[in-house]
Amino acid sequence: MIEPTYLTHQFLIAMPTLADPNFFQTVTYISEHNANGALGLVINRPLNLTLAQLLEHLQLAADSPELATIPVYHGGPVQPEQGFVLHCPVGQWGATLRVTDDIGITTSRDILQAVACGEGPQQLLVALGYAGWGPGQLEREIVENAWLSVAANPDIIFQTPSEQRWLSAAALLGIDLTLLSSDAGHA
Repeated sequence: MIEPTYLTHQFLIAMPTLADPNFFQTVTYISEHNANGALGLVINRPLNLTLAQLLEHLQLAADSPELATIPVYHGGPVQPEQGFVLHCPVGQWGATLRVTDDIGITTSRDILQAVACGEGPQQLLVALGYAGWGPGQLEREIVENAWLSVAANPDIIFQTPSEQRWLSAAALLGIDLTLLSSDAGHA
């Protein structure tokens, strides 16, 4: 029997033909993928909300003016009221899913309190909501050519400007998405 291939710590790159408005031209970081399904965070859809504004809404006083320049992302259509902090290093937080030895996703408030005090992780991406797939759903979508996948590169998550992440993630595969047409052709 062939063991299934799971995509934990992979980028899921939307093909130009993927018209679903939730995922059009997105890069999703897959944080968990197993027989029960998959969970990920879209990493290139900044909201009109900064980290400083989010902290203020949560009544956490922020020390650093640079927090006003850090965007909060739309992590996906599921539970948009739930916050997720994708970060490096993993650290010790109340509720963290350890994705790799270096990267974790935390949902507990303690990490945001630390960020507000200037004591948070060195690199982070804050998202509201997540993307989820039921058992076998993501595998079917990949077979239907909706997605490309490639090993995740933390530099794209934490260093690359969000508007460049879709093309940069595809470039890891040697693919220029601007050369792929969303129109079906006939020879």
